[in-house]
Amino acid sequence: MVISQVEYARRVQAGRGQFYRIAYCYVKNTQDALDIVSEAIYKGLSSLHQLKQADYFDTWMTRIVINAALTHLRKAVNQPANKGELPEDIRVDEAALSVEASLDLYEALELLEPSERSLVILHYFEDRPFREMAEILDLPEPTVKSRLYRVLKKLKAQLSA
Repeated sequence: MVISQVEYARRVQAGRGQFYRIAYCYVKNTQDALDIVSEAIYKGLSSLHQLKQADYFDTWMTRIVINAALTHLRKAVNQPANKGELPEDIRVDEAALSVEASLDLYEALELLEPSERSLVILHYFEDRPFREMAEILDLPEPTVKSRLYRVLKKLKAQLSA
């Protein structure tokens, strides 16, 4: 069952904060993240007919947002990054982390490859289960697990250095 454009708009509105956080984790810039989300929403609407089951909407849109963010990063390789602030209504909840630890975490995330960053963002920022991560990244579930654990070792080494 394909969803209607009205249902698409409702679901995009409900997930806009999540989509923004994913994009922001890649580009660390408010305006770029908003541009990525806008691009992803447009691409999603343009290819709405390709969504086979409405139940997979969140997974499908998340993948579109990630792909748009990766495309943006590839285009902006030689351009300097402008750090932006997260809008107040969609800040990532970091209450458990100290300010220094969260800054170290974001710096460490920037050192990761985009594919590695995707694993950390989906699992720890978006709280996605391995099965859903595998669907989003189009990888086998055991591969997702092994890559995530490898990335965690890499992050641990970077944070303890």
